[in-house]
Amino acid sequence: MVFPVALFFTVTLLAIPSSLAQQADNSMPTALAARIGGDEMRTRFVVDIDRPVDFRVFILADPYRVIIDMPQINFNLPANSGQQGRGLIGAYRYGLLAVGQSRIVLDVPGPVFIERSFVLPPQDGEPGRLVVDLIPTDRETFMRRLNATPPAQPLPQTMAVPPAPEMRQDIGKPLIVIDPGHGGIDGGTVAANGVREKDIVLTFARALKQRIESDGQFSVVLTRDTDIYIPLAERVEFARERQAALFISLHADSFREASVRGATVYTVSEDASDQEAAALASTENKSDIIAGLDLRNETEDVSGILIDLAMRETKNFSIQFAEAAISAMRGNIRLNRNPHRFAGFRVLKAPDIPSVLIELGYLSNRSDVQELQSQAWRDKTTTSLVAAISAYFNGR
Repeated sequence: MVFPVALFFTVTLLAIPSSLAQQADNSMPTALAARIGGDEMRTRFVVDIDRPVDFRVFILADPYRVIIDMPQINFNLPANSGQQGRGLIGAYRYGLLAVGQSRIVLDVPGPVFIERSFVLPPQDGEPGRLVVDLIPTDRETFMRRLNATPPAQPLPQTMAVPPAPEMRQDIGKPLIVIDPGHGGIDGGTVAANGVREKDIVLTFARALKQRIESDGQFSVVLTRDTDIYIPLAERVEFARERQAALFISLHADSFREASVRGATVYTVSEDASDQEAAALASTENKSDIIAGLDLRNETEDVSGILIDLAMRETKNFSIQFAEAAISAMRGNIRLNRNPHRFAGFRVLKAPDIPSVLIELGYLSNRSDVQELQSQAWRDKTTTSLVAAISAYFNGR
């Protein structure tokens, strides 16, 4: 197995005139524009930013990416920014990686070398510019340069990290963890009208939490309640640390055939139930790669007879809830033609917590997109899921 590798540089943007700074949001820096120039022999990536900010540039391999880290900033860029590449950059994405830290990820087709990274001072009323120049190289040279590079120091944060969420729950009430998929730099699927999966599922998660809590039988926490990225393993650990009784991960699917639509409930299995389930799991499981995480220290799951037995029981409970959810939603909202499927999603692999992943609909289908943004649809769907949760726990 080849592990991702990282090459680090640290740079500081030059100061810009106070007149420009006064035009920006006073709470944190703002990226005003981004663009790509050049060709396959040399490619330049430029970000216009309204005030000084530290940044760090490094490279990850397998797959190859160039990462630009900086303290938390506002990205005031057009909605479709990053979808079209040029030269050595196939595409780029950006967003909040963690509280106090923003990230830009440049997808590159092969090993590249950061020829230069620097700042051009403001001129003629223009903002400061963060510039990264890339040139192609071979893997051997890349690895040799990498091994000679010392580790980077952490970047300063522009805002305080909030305290950890409350670990306890109401005594006697089962705890349900709702996991809005994607977030921050990982936007997930994007519909034709520009709506993003990460926003759709967060809005629904908040509505579902409110609806469950109003029932009074259960405690509820969200893995994220803002536009922030959370690694897949940490989502599972979040639920395990809190001894959750049920884990529900929310997503919105996309498919090459625009006619496919409806909600689908997934439970974990190493053998996917069909090619569509396998393809979806493969895409979702790459979330950490999309966010530009360094996975060199990723450890294998602990295995053994006792864990296998626990997972077998947990899997059965997961299936029970999936069937309850499908039964409650049927007749109230549109379901996929094959509403219960199996796939190897990483977020469903807690050995001791019944877990499901609900694909609320298809962002590749215009009718589903309209429903996913509809308050009436959210009301029907959250009501159905609360009924399923009650039926599941009453049965146990």
